[in-house]
Amino acid sequence: MTEVLERKEARSTELGRISHWIGGQRVAGDSGRRGPVYNPALGVQTKEVDFASVEEIDRAVQAANEAFQTWREVSLSRRQELFFSIRQLFHDRREEIAAFLTEEHGKVTSDALGEVQRGLEVIEYACGIPTLLKGDFSEQASTGIDVYSIRQPLGVVAGITPFNFPAMVPMWMWAPAIACGNTFVLKPSEKDPSASVFTAELLKEAGLPDGVFNVVNGDKVAVDAILEHPDISAVSFVGSTPIAQYIYSTGTSKGKRVQALGGAKNHMLVLPDADLDMAADAAVSAAYGSAGERCMAISAVVTVGDIADDFIKAVQERLPKVKVGPGTDPENEMGPLITREHRDKVASYLDSGAEQGAEVVADGRETAPEGDGFFLGVSLLDKVTPEMDAYKDEIFGPVMSVVRVDTYDDAVKLVNENRYGNGVAIFTRDGGAARQFQFEVEVGMVGVNVPVPVPVAYYSFGGWKASLFGDSHIYGPEGINFYTRGKVVTSRWPDPSTSKVDLGFPQTR
Repeated sequence: MTEVLERKEARSTELGRISHWIGGQRVAGDSGRRGPVYNPALGVQTKEVDFASVEEIDRAVQAANEAFQTWREVSLSRRQELFFSIRQLFHDRREEIAAFLTEEHGKVTSDALGEVQRGLEVIEYACGIPTLLKGDFSEQASTGIDVYSIRQPLGVVAGITPFNFPAMVPMWMWAPAIACGNTFVLKPSEKDPSASVFTAELLKEAGLPDGVFNVVNGDKVAVDAILEHPDISAVSFVGSTPIAQYIYSTGTSKGKRVQALGGAKNHMLVLPDADLDMAADAAVSAAYGSAGERCMAISAVVTVGDIADDFIKAVQERLPKVKVGPGTDPENEMGPLITREHRDKVASYLDSGAEQGAEVVADGRETAPEGDGFFLGVSLLDKVTPEMDAYKDEIFGPVMSVVRVDTYDDAVKLVNENRYGNGVAIFTRDGGAARQFQFEVEVGMVGVNVPVPVPVAYYSFGGWKASLFGDSHIYGPEGINFYTRGKVVTSRWPDPSTSKVDLGFPQTR
């Protein structure tokens, strides 16, 4: 991994500036606008990224539109063959992809490689595209009439992706979209865009035709240009709830399909009969993995009955074992946050929590590594209540809040009244309680003794309530449906006996 990072550093020095990828090649931005890219473990700017203008977005869309005319005609067997090659290439180069994540996002090696692996699973799912696009056929629906359905690609589609998973979330979008026969324009986060440009290089190396996959970097100017472009048929988005709502309302008002996944406040219920060691291990891993910067992180642990004190003690015993530091050190288990401003905002919840009546069990500012990196150590708040900011807001950092309730019914009520409905977990030995919970909880993804219930690639990912705008989840079967539209054909052919062409049929029926 060290050698890979050295190669990445050399590549970064050569680049200095991160450009767009349009029509199968790097294209330097000409808008005159750029943004900084930091190494968050060092706390210094290492690169700058071009910000696209409306004209540059149009250039990428036109390249995609031109490529679509031929890409949609490529046979399913050829697309499948190509995706097997893509899957193998991304697998072989996974450490190089992961190194970009460590360099620009700050993920530790294990988190970065895990991100790439979860993205690879969706690419593997897309390898089954001949089966995934099978239609239905009804022979003799009426006398001499057959009816069948087919699914066809939309055209040019776009993805707008967040900083926290700069490799995986784009894979969740472009893999099914391109496999279905669409062409793709990706607008990654401007905070860590290099993985997306490297993705474009790998896809070209694998044999994907020029123009099928394009990358345009930028800010709100680029986002709005995508939402308003008449030749973009659909937009996929993952990010915060306010932006998801904006993406959905703007995109749909322009006649586009939109899948917009928003924020989260994921709960983990710990019932009195739970395996305490399992629950504590799970909570620590789920709350602090990737520095808590993931939409499936456990943010609020709800302890039921008298297990709270024992749970807090078990978590406290584990906190000093979480090694925080630069992701380049394989011994570290948690890296920095994405920016200094975000780190400070996350840390502010420790102060507001104490002011509002919570107990600060662990203050990550006291255990953060020294230096200029954007670090915050693992933090724990106890006796949090639903009125507190630490409970109401999506913190998106390594702060775990513990909410104490008396009964199972109180816990379910708490979860269901929360405005978010992304993921939730329950820890219990009682199968009946678990089954009842999955039946009545108003959340899109549920874990039973599983703290981060991200669905496998052949199911779809997405939440409820303010965690989703629209009705389409991402990847899996819903992803295939989102990136295609159905067509039903009703056909009747003349009686073969009346044909003037000798088809070899007998002349009597």
